[in-house]
Amino acid sequence: MVQFTPEDLKRTFDGLRRPLWLTRLGMKAEVAVRSLWPLMTVILLAFAAAMLGLHEMLPLEGVWAAVGLTVGASLWAIIYAVRHWSWPSDADAMMRLDGSLKGRPLTALLDNQAIGGSDDASAAVWRAHKRRMAERVAAARAVPGDLRVSPRDPYALRYVAVLAFGVALLFGSVWRVGTVARMAGGGSTDLASGPVWEGWAEPPRYTGKPTLYLNDLAEGPLEMPVGTLISMRLYGQVGALDVSESVSGTSPQVDPEAPPQMAYDFKVNTNGSIAIEGPGARAWDITVRADEAPEIMILGAPDVAALGEMRLPFAAKDDYGVEAGEALIMLDLASVDRRYGLAADPDERSEITIPLPMPIAGNRVAFEENLIDDFSEHPWANLPVTLAMTALDAAEQQAQTAPMQMILPGRRFFDPTAAAVIEMRRDILWSRSNARRTAQVLRAISYLPQNAFRTETTALRLRKLIGRIETLARFGIEEENRDKLAQDMWDLALELEEGDLEDARERMRRAQERLNEAMKNGASEEEIAELMQELRRATEDFMQQLQREQAERQDGEQQQGQQQQGESMQMTQDDLQRMMDRIQELMEQGRMAEAEQALRELQEMMENMQVTQGQQGEGGQSPGEQAMEGLAETLREQQGLSDQAFRDLQEQFNPNAQAGENQGNEGRNGGQGRGESHEGQQGQGDGQQDQQNGEQGGGGEQRPGEGQSQGQEQSLAERQQQLRDELNRQEGRMPGQGTPEGDAARDALNRAGRAMDDAEQNLRDGALAEAIDNQSQAMEALRESMRSLGEALAVEQRSQQPGQGSQEGERRAENRDPLGRNQGSNGATGSDNDADLNGDAQSRARKLLDEIRRRSGEAARPEVERDYLNRLLDRF
Repeated sequence: MVQFTPEDLKRTFDGLRRPLWLTRLGMKAEVAVRSLWPLMTVILLAFAAAMLGLHEMLPLEGVWAAVGLTVGASLWAIIYAVRHWSWPSDADAMMRLDGSLKGRPLTALLDNQAIGGSDDASAAVWRAHKRRMAERVAAARAVPGDLRVSPRDPYALRYVAVLAFGVALLFGSVWRVGTVARMAGGGSTDLASGPVWEGWAEPPRYTGKPTLYLNDLAEGPLEMPVGTLISMRLYGQVGALDVSESVSGTSPQVDPEAPPQMAYDFKVNTNGSIAIEGPGARAWDITVRADEAPEIMILGAPDVAALGEMRLPFAAKDDYGVEAGEALIMLDLASVDRRYGLAADPDERSEITIPLPMPIAGNRVAFEENLIDDFSEHPWANLPVTLAMTALDAAEQQAQTAPMQMILPGRRFFDPTAAAVIEMRRDILWSRSNARRTAQVLRAISYLPQNAFRTETTALRLRKLIGRIETLARFGIEEENRDKLAQDMWDLALELEEGDLEDARERMRRAQERLNEAMKNGASEEEIAELMQELRRATEDFMQQLQREQAERQDGEQQQGQQQQGESMQMTQDDLQRMMDRIQELMEQGRMAEAEQALRELQEMMENMQVTQGQQGEGGQSPGEQAMEGLAETLREQQGLSDQAFRDLQEQFNPNAQAGENQGNEGRNGGQGRGESHEGQQGQGDGQQDQQNGEQGGGGEQRPGEGQSQGQEQSLAERQQQLRDELNRQEGRMPGQGTPEGDAARDALNRAGRAMDDAEQNLRDGALAEAIDNQSQAMEALRESMRSLGEALAVEQRSQQPGQGSQEGERRAENRDPLGRNQGSNGATGSDNDADLNGDAQSRARKLLDEIRRRSGEAARPEVERDYLNRLLDRF
């Protein structure tokens, strides 16, 4: 066993030198803080009061009292420190360190074995104990001193002293401490009671210069910004001090009977001097730093965008920064071509005042900016004007540019009709006396509306606008009515220029026409570039729409779509991009004839692409037509679901009977006709699977198992739910709200939705017979909704297009069902109109009834099917 020798004890205590030294240092700091905190508090409070100049506010007796109180408090603090001073020794440090360790290992190492020293076992235990204590000592760390004095300072006076001293450092002056000694010693008694002065020089705030304390400035030359405010204050005996100045530029009137001034305030306007006369006199020679006027200049001609936005660059500078600026635009009446509508004297109109843009952040001493605005709707657009810019600095000095003659930029219209409407708008804004002439010109423009307008809507809007102008011209046009007419004419011109069509082909064609007109009319390079960019966007939209339409074709039209894909997509997007790049390059080179030829080739190529795409797209359908088409598609899908549910019902009760009866059908996807699909796109996947089952089983001989039948019924229920969700979407887009026909169509849709919900629940429960009944009710309600919607659209069409009722009647007469009734619109498969039982229609009706009677009398048929046939006989 290893023995714990005296050498081991010595090495152990040698390792404690640093922890003991740090512990003793912490104890010394603890003694110093606990003993000296009162003295430090008194010293900090005394310095804070002196630095803040509190003694200058007290009389001399008060200063003496404060000094005595401070000295007394200091003596008490010194006595307190002496009484509580106890300098720690090494033994004290070792005792604190030993107390911080578990089991007081230092004391244990110094102890000797009292009994059992002759017993080897007892001695071994003692040595093991000392080794354990030595290990604890080796891990000893210094004990930090306890610097808390809150029990001795319950009112936190030490913190008050520190706060006061911090305030004095920020807002006081160390130099004021020396004045206390002078006042206490009596050396400055005459200063406290004699004349004293103070002065400040405050430059204008916009200069950014600091305020000067004149007492700290020596005599001599001094430069100040113009407008600097001088404030002088005199203290002590009245009349002992006086102020003279020659920088304000005014000669003060002195009243000999008035008492001498003790406060002076004046501004520095000119070079001169400021002097303090009397004890402690001082004088300065002032040189004024002048505030230069701002400068502003127009850097070039305005840049005009294709849509009329103007960008005019300018530069401004000032020695202290430009505060604001504005642009003033006035009509240059002498340069106006006074012909046609401009021949009349113009109505009085104020000039255009526009604030100039200023830098939001940064220095305004010198900067460049752009005046950006759009004057297209202003009456002076595209007329001669003069423009002048003004800059203002903080001293309210102004600078103005020389008037710049220019044509006020505005949007140019390339559609002839739109350009004419804009010209007439300008004339009526020029002078209200042009109203009658404006109406006459607009009537001449709209004489042949089929040649001037693309849609009857815009032609009708112009006719109503002409009527308003004529009425107002007859009874007088007020300014408010004139402005409303101008706004309506602007909106009409925009519709004529840009169109209100969402179809990609029409937008592309309009962009091509506008670009062609711009090249013919000699448009600027910026306008042509803007129109070229518009053509690029419209062409890209057209190509994307063409690809989407071809991707959404039905499987039955897939082969035809592939053929059209090969024909219409021979020109790729890169080819079109290269053609348009070539057109733009020719226009930039000034070869307008070649550019027009290339544009015509592009138009012909795009027209050919539209033709090869096919004529099946109706394009530009109205909301009513879209709603009718959606309802027809929903009805077809509901018919397909009902047919499939009926066949599932037949297979459940009599699967063998279906084999011989439906040999001409391909599975359950459709009705009696081969390949006829009633399910729409939602049932496409199931229909294809059923078709494969039908081909494998020889027509309708497929016999699914029980689990397969349940899966099909679940699929029908999910498809019925999807069809119900689609009906909800269509119901929210139904037109004709507020009309009797439109409300009737919505009520029928609500009935159809309830029937679909019941059919879905029946399909989930496996009640196919009840599901078929509810599906029949849903189809009947859909037909009624389509019929009401058709009547609403017919009423709307007759009100908008009178005189077309005979042509609509002829088209309806050609669209008859086998019973001689009018078929529903857009694919509706039924009608509630009375049957036309003349001629062959009567024989066809009899044959249908005979077939239904024959099948209802066959006992081999399922009871559910015979009940369904009997209900048909009862109804018809």
